[in-house]
Amino acid sequence: MAAAHSFPFATLEQRIGKGGLVVIAPHPDDESLACGGVLAAACEQGRPARIIIVSDGAGSHPASKAYPKNRLRDLREDEARQAARELGLDPNNDVVFLRLPDRFVPSEGPEAEKAVAKILEVLKDVDAQAVFVSWRHDPHCDHQASYRIARAVQRGFAGLRLYEYTVWGAALPAETSVEPTNGFRLSIHQTLGKKQRAIAAHRSQTTHLITDDPNGFCLTAADLSRFDFPYECFFESDP
Repeated sequence: MAAAHSFPFATLEQRIGKGGLVVIAPHPDDESLACGGVLAAACEQGRPARIIIVSDGAGSHPASKAYPKNRLRDLREDEARQAARELGLDPNNDVVFLRLPDRFVPSEGPEAEKAVAKILEVLKDVDAQAVFVSWRHDPHCDHQASYRIARAVQRGFAGLRLYEYTVWGAALPAETSVEPTNGFRLSIHQTLGKKQRAIAAHRSQTTHLITDDPNGFCLTAADLSRFDFPYECFFESDP
């Protein structure tokens, strides 16, 4: 994954022109971790942007009694809206929740087809020129499924550019082949503070807010440090 940190810098206009963009996040928080800078930059430029959260996020603390599935889903959606507000988006209109099952996001079949159709509607609403989605090899089944959904979207939307971001790529062995090799880095010096506040808004994933599931998910300091660079890296998928 070190190769991504050597990509040339480019601006959004150089890469996607003047149109809108959509970030597809497998879970609430992936959009802030990997694309918070992109989203904040789009807002500052007056560029239309949307976030699409694929899964319901209810799998992070499966043993919690205080936060059963529906309550955890609602909490994570509220956190995603707060994060969107920190980035400059309208939390009521610019965040779309598909509510597919966390840890079991389908990449084919009726539910996946509904997801593709909904995403295509959002793309049309913002005249999107690009979609940002989790890397095809990110070692999480929902991240890989989200990528395959995005590829189906790309096939149905002429001229759409597809960029992949990593969340858990650092967990792969160093010798893992990285494809595609074409990509860019976006400088986020001016929006890094907004990104950090958006990440912090996901309290259920960054703190021990939920205390009754000792095996529940929580981002460690080492995890968070991977998203503290003054730039974000993206691979570009072939058309």
